[in-house]
Amino acid sequence: MAEDRRPLAIAVMGPTASGKTALAIDLARRLDGEIVSVDSALVYRHLDIGSAKPDAAERAQAPHHLLDLCDPWQSFSAAEFARAARAAVDDIIARGKRPILAGGTGLYFRALLEGLSPMPPADESTRLQLSAEAAERGWPALHAELSAVDPEAGERIHATDPQRIQRALEVYRLTGRPISAWQRLPGEGRLPVRALKLVLAPRDRSVLHQRIEQRFDAMLEHGFLEEVRALRALPAMAAVASPLDLPAVRAVGYRQAWEYLDGHHDAAAFRDKAIFATRQLAKRQLTWLRGELDARWFDPHVEGQRLMAAVSAFVPS
Repeated sequence: MAEDRRPLAIAVMGPTASGKTALAIDLARRLDGEIVSVDSALVYRHLDIGSAKPDAAERAQAPHHLLDLCDPWQSFSAAEFARAARAAVDDIIARGKRPILAGGTGLYFRALLEGLSPMPPADESTRLQLSAEAAERGWPALHAELSAVDPEAGERIHATDPQRIQRALEVYRLTGRPISAWQRLPGEGRLPVRALKLVLAPRDRSVLHQRIEQRFDAMLEHGFLEEVRALRALPAMAAVASPLDLPAVRAVGYRQAWEYLDGHHDAAAFRDKAIFATRQLAKRQLTWLRGELDARWFDPHVEGQRLMAAVSAFVPS
């Protein structure tokens, strides 16, 4: 069998609050690497505290890529991410460095490592029509329509996720073919690296829940609500008719903070809702990660030595 001579990369995966950033920085320092963020919230400017974006001190310890790529009133697709991430990885490898792919967005990992399934391009007129229907009938009604024509997508996409509902119905109306069928087609443009996939996941789910709660309280202490107030005050954001439909504002914590500042909840309810939503995100991330059959799982709190041994075995000294 021919030797696999593809460049090596390490993917640090896991649910939110599992310690991915700290491990990625440690690995980048040990292996002369650079970090490529694989996180759908970190691409947005102005989303810093609530997204747990690496701060200046963390960025000073290792180069980071794919942070602050667009404004929060803009959308940023998985295809756009894959193109930008691949360019970053190619550049890192060309300079003799090691790519460390770190984040919790499964779709972004799949788009980068495996390539995206062929999909019809966006059609502005269809999107405008769907937006008009949503304004008249509501997104739950459009979700019900999606479930009727594509039960698989209807089950996977939540009724409160207008961006994905819109895209799924757009694809169906343009092609007459469910988006779930398109997504089963082989991906194009796999990343030409050999990746070690490390999943950080505490075996005791209560430990992860405690970390989520502690981290959210720390975000509040560091000015998360002030960050959201400043975000709301940006002229371009104030001009958005339905800001809660923006992908950036739908990020966990930001939606709940936005609704709190709109007066829908008191402070205690806001905190509870944000923590609950973050736990639900972690649950969805873990479900996706179980489908990564070639990934290696580690409890970062008790298996640090075993994890580093796996890295040492993968990367030649």
